[in-house]
Amino acid sequence: MRAAMVGGAAYYGGKKHQQGQDREGDQEARLEQLEAQQGAPAQAPAAAPAPGGMTDDTIEQLTKLGQLHDSGVLTDDEFDQQKRRLLA
Repeated sequence: MRAAMVGGAAYYGGKKHQQGQDREGDQEARLEQLEAQQGAPAQAPAAAPAPGGMTDDTIEQLTKLGQLHDSGVLTDDEFDQQKRRLLA
């Protein structure tokens, strides 16, 4: 009985982990698609850091993320995750 419970818990945990990875992949695909629709290159060359530590490109991407979040395309979690990625 204990082995069945442990196995079931491991299966459930693995399934949730995979769903999270799938959701991240879908989110990246949506962001790339939206950037392509807006005419922005998917991988723009990084500009030199501004005196404040943020590049113009980073500020532009944060602005786009805010717009996507405000329009409901990105959830709160997706927005926070992408914002952390940009600011890292």
